[in-house]
Amino acid sequence: MLSVIIRIGLRYGAGILVARGIIGADDASAFSVDPDIQMAVETGLGLAMAGLSEGWYWAAHRFGWAK
Repeated sequence: MLSVIIRIGLRYGAGILVARGIIGADDASAFSVDPDIQMAVETGLGLAMAGLSEGWYWAAHRFGWAK
């Protein structure tokens, strides 16, 4: 399920980049369907979510929210 959401997000992101003229349409199609890019984005999102939860855990103990 996560890969489907990532793919949709990449397509919208590529569409924005094409609309602004930053990349061409051929590059955008390759960007949105490349499984290596999708895997990298999934890994990055997973690491970001893990970092966010660990940061929240640290803040809860630091400020006394966790009891």
